[in-house]
Amino acid sequence: MRVMGLDYGAKTVGVAISDAMLMTAQPLETVKRERSNKLRQTLARIEQLIDEYEVDKIVLGFPKKLNNEEGDRCERTKEFGDMIERRTGLEIIYWDERLTTVAADAVLDEGGVRKENRKEFIDKIAASLILQGYLDSISGK
Repeated sequence: MRVMGLDYGAKTVGVAISDAMLMTAQPLETVKRERSNKLRQTLARIEQLIDEYEVDKIVLGFPKKLNNEEGDRCERTKEFGDMIERRTGLEIIYWDERLTTVAADAVLDEGGVRKENRKEFIDKIAASLILQGYLDSISGK
C-alpha cells in the first residue's frame, strides 16, 4: 500500500504518492478547478488516484501560520479532509506544511525552471515535500 500527500489550495490540489516501501515521495499531478467552492470533480479525481495507486492513508498539508496559530485556511483544509475521509474511509493525517511552497519554489529554481512555468509544478512539488516529511518521520519507527 501507498500513502498519498495532498497540498490543498483555493483553486488547486497538489498530489504526491509514496513508493510501496514508504521511503520516497514523488510528485504526481496538480488537480485544478475553476471555482474554489466546486470540489466534486476534484474529489472524484483524488478517488481515482487512490484506487489506481492502492492508497491506504492520506497526508494532508495543514497550513498553520508562522506563529503556530490556525486560521481560516486551516478550517477550510479540515473541511476538505473531512470530505475525503467521508468519501473514502481512509485515515487523514494533517501535516504542518509551513514554508513548503517556499521550499518547492526553491527546488524549481535550482532545477532551472523559469518563473513563468513554475505554477504548473509548484503544488505537486509542495505535496511531495509534505509527504516526504511524513515518510521521514515514520522511517525511524
